[in-house]
Amino acid sequence: MSAWIGTAETLVSMKDRWSGTLVMILQPAEEIGLGAKAMLDDGLYTRFPKPDYAIAFHDEASLPAGQIGYSPGFALANVDSVDITVRGAGGHGAYPQATKDPIVLGSRIVTTLQTLVSRELDPQDAAVVTVGSFMGGAKHNIIPDDAKLLITVRSYSDETRAHLLEGIARIAKGEAIAAGLPDDKMPIVKVEPDYTPATYNVPEFSEQIATVLRGHFGEARVTKTPPVMGGEDFSQYYRADKSMKSLIFWVGGVDPQKIAQAKAGKISLPSLHSPLWAPDAQAVISTAAKSLTIAALDILKKP
Repeated sequence: MSAWIGTAETLVSMKDRWSGTLVMILQPAEEIGLGAKAMLDDGLYTRFPKPDYAIAFHDEASLPAGQIGYSPGFALANVDSVDITVRGAGGHGAYPQATKDPIVLGSRIVTTLQTLVSRELDPQDAAVVTVGSFMGGAKHNIIPDDAKLLITVRSYSDETRAHLLEGIARIAKGEAIAAGLPDDKMPIVKVEPDYTPATYNVPEFSEQIATVLRGHFGEARVTKTPPVMGGEDFSQYYRADKSMKSLIFWVGGVDPQKIAQAKAGKISLPSLHSPLWAPDAQAVISTAAKSLTIAALDILKKP
C-alpha cells in the first residue's frame, strides 16, 4: 500500500508527462483469493473505465533487496482446495475384521494421489497435490467411522487443473471400491467452488516493461525468474478480459549478505508468510513505487 500511495502521488505530480486514464485499485481480500472477483462482480469494468493494461507487484523472499523479477507467461498457479470425507464402519481396534477402517483407506488415498503428478502428467507440466491435513479418530483403540483429508491442488493450465480434480475423485472412489466399501459409503469429495486462477503475464508486454525497467535500473537489477506454484488473484483481471495486457512482477526484499550466506549453506532464508520474513521495507517500497511509475509513464506517454 505504501508503494501504491507513492506511485499515485508521483504520477499526479507528473501529470504533464502523460495522458490517458489511470485506474488505481485498492483491492480487498487478496490473501483469501476473493477480492478481485468480488470487485469484478460488483462492476469494476462497467462502473469504472475498463483498463487496457493491468500491472501489480509482490515482494519476494528469494531475491536481493531492490531486485526486480518477472516471469513471461504463467507466473503463478491455479489454486484449488479439495475436502475428502472418507467413510467407513468404525469399531474396536482389537477387532478390525468387523470394521471398514477409514484411516487405512485414507492412507491409501493419500499414497495413490501422489501418482497423479508423478505418473499421469507430462514431467514438464508443473503441478502439486498436497494433503495438508489428515484428521481421523480420537482414541488409541477405536477405529472411527470417518476421516477427513484437506488438499491443496496447484496447476497452470485449465486442462491440467481439470485432470487433477477428476483424478482426485477417481482415486478416492477407486480405493474405496478396492477396500470393499458399498456404494452408499463412497468418499465425499468436495471441491471449493471459489478458486484462484493461474496468473498469466502476457509475454510481449512483460518484455516491454522489463526493457523499460532495465533502462532505468540497469541490466543487473531486472531478471527473469521461474514461475512459482503460489497463487494470486490479480489473475482475475486478465481472465475477465483477455484483450488486456497484464503483468505482475516481483521486488526482492532480502539483504544481499543473507542471500550469500544462504548460498554458502550457512543460513536458511524464510519464505513468504513465514513469521521470520522481514523484507527490507525501504528497498521494496522505493523500488516498487519507481517501477510502477516508470511502467505507467511508458504506457501513458504522450504521442
